[in-house]
Amino acid sequence: MSKSDGTSDSGHRPLVGTGVLVVRDGHILLGKRRNAHGAGDWSPPGGHLEFGETPEDCAIREVLEETGLTITNLRLAGVVTSVFPSENKHYVTLFLVAECPEGDPVLLEPHKCEGWEWHDWANLPEPLFLPFRDLLRQGFDLPSRPQPR
Repeated sequence: MSKSDGTSDSGHRPLVGTGVLVVRDGHILLGKRRNAHGAGDWSPPGGHLEFGETPEDCAIREVLEETGLTITNLRLAGVVTSVFPSENKHYVTLFLVAECPEGDPVLLEPHKCEGWEWHDWANLPEPLFLPFRDLLRQGFDLPSRPQPR
């Protein structure tokens, strides 16, 4: 059984998370993490998959809870496995790409994030959160134009 701090009771079972690549006009929404593993790293919105929840439902919920934005046209971007040895955490992260045609992100969880910013995909900030870096190492790139709905 997992605990809210991202470790399992045994401390060795992977947890499942989502990362949501919210895109608009060649830019991606990133926030600087705080008070958790990866503090100070830039990360897309996301969080833990809850019991009975689909990855898409998790992505929609997490983006709304963290930024107040409504996302559309969700599709799988990739799956990564990331281990944080010093925190005794192991995650399997399901990355989804989503579009957000309108609205400005709002900082709704200031205890978890310093703020949300749109970044040009060709000029991402550093440092990036480990699961997001792992996705990029796999060769993921944003499609050059939106996919059909």
